[in-house]
Amino acid sequence: MDTSSFPTVNKCDSTGRETHTVVADMDGTLLIGRSSFPYFALMAFELGGIFRLLFLLLVSPIVAVLYYLVSESAGIQVLIFASFAGAKVSEIKSVARAVLPKFYSSDLHPETWRVFSSCGKRCVLTANPRIMVDAFLKDFLGVDLVLGTEVGSYKGRATGFVTKPGVLVGKNKGEALQKTFGETQPEIGLGDRNTDIPFLVMCKEGYVVPSNPKLSPVTRDKLPKPIVFHDGRLVQKPTPLLALLTILWIPIGFPLACLRIAAGSLLPMSLVYYAFWALGVRVVVKGTPPPPAKKSANQSGALFICSHRTLLDPIFLSTALGRPIAAVTYSVSRLSEIISPIKTVRLSRDRVTDANMIKKLLEEGDLALCPEGTTCREPFLLRFSALFAELTDELVPVAMVNRMSMFHGTTARGWKGMDPFYFFMNPSPTYEVTFLNKLPSELTCGAGKSSHEVANYIQRMIASTLAYECTSFTRKDKYKALAGNDGSVVEKPKLIQANKIMGC
Repeated sequence: MDTSSFPTVNKCDSTGRETHTVVADMDGTLLIGRSSFPYFALMAFELGGIFRLLFLLLVSPIVAVLYYLVSESAGIQVLIFASFAGAKVSEIKSVARAVLPKFYSSDLHPETWRVFSSCGKRCVLTANPRIMVDAFLKDFLGVDLVLGTEVGSYKGRATGFVTKPGVLVGKNKGEALQKTFGETQPEIGLGDRNTDIPFLVMCKEGYVVPSNPKLSPVTRDKLPKPIVFHDGRLVQKPTPLLALLTILWIPIGFPLACLRIAAGSLLPMSLVYYAFWALGVRVVVKGTPPPPAKKSANQSGALFICSHRTLLDPIFLSTALGRPIAAVTYSVSRLSEIISPIKTVRLSRDRVTDANMIKKLLEEGDLALCPEGTTCREPFLLRFSALFAELTDELVPVAMVNRMSMFHGTTARGWKGMDPFYFFMNPSPTYEVTFLNKLPSELTCGAGKSSHEVANYIQRMIASTLAYECTSFTRKDKYKALAGNDGSVVEKPKLIQANKIMGC
């Protein structure tokens, strides 16, 4: 018996399935892509950096020979060992929760999802390590039960070896299904290859998902749960070729990033725009920025209200204006303090203290502030803190957006000191700075508007400009989702208080 004995998934009727149970394979079935290598590569890079990714890439020819000529099980065991061996189990879970859902959700098979989502009870039976797929399947797809390969551990670290009954392929899938459901037959089984047949024949209805790499995945608006927050350094899903290009680029990209950072830190701000352009960094400026405040006229500085994409937002704001703009921030690394070209001041998160500090800075000149309190990579704006609206009526909204092709310049789980380096390691990163019209006086707190009304209005202005969606999510929501904490930073005692840091 082979897969040709089963009807294709497009012939499955999805109506009236609310009380039915569906069991589906993952790669090639629930996902369009049949290869799990990109997801193991993501795990390898996040768990062990470039060297573990290189090791995985070096053993991939062995994996291919074992997978296609010996057995699927042997090839997958090598992938698991190369990606997981020696890594902390807690770190594996963290990467699986914060990094993989973004990439899995962008490859969801539309026909499989039509059938899968129509059923009341959902089960996934996969050769992938359960620890790797569990968070995505349960948190984002509403899966009730995940049966996957179990990875052994010792003293909190993964051994890289699988535990009994081994990798869930072939007869192991059938046995796992039999052990879980007993004499009860699931109504629908979905698979894509011959090794799925042992569990397909145990379902009342079995369907095969034909391979079609050109198929368009489920669109963002039809996902059961939007991906608002995600972590990880890699922008694109690393196929073997892309993984190789990434490894070859890093020895070139890191010195280039250092050169770009040095240009931004050492040159006068009026020349940084041209230096960036010569070094491959594109800065696109739209709108008309206000002129600098005149101290002789006792004019209060303008408060630039920026959407927050990376910690480099105020740097590129200054680059667009051609003059350094002070900024307020919550927390950055000591390294970022050292290399920063602009003056910034840390927020204490005490409302009265922060309000007095911002007022004092505005008396000295223009100031940049990111009221979201943390970055967001997706086309969403987090809730704007309303404190800024109470402090001045000179409010200038600024829509910030960036484009990166290889690395993300933000992290919730990793060391933030590398954020500017990763951003500038992109071959040709782009920052687009759009200055919106200064907020009319009749829409400020001075005209009787509440601070929340002002903050929400500016959030909607920026969202409309960028075609983003406004949300009520906060910094705590982001860090709870990605890092398992509330994002609080415990200040360490310092002998000298630095007054220059990178970003906000």
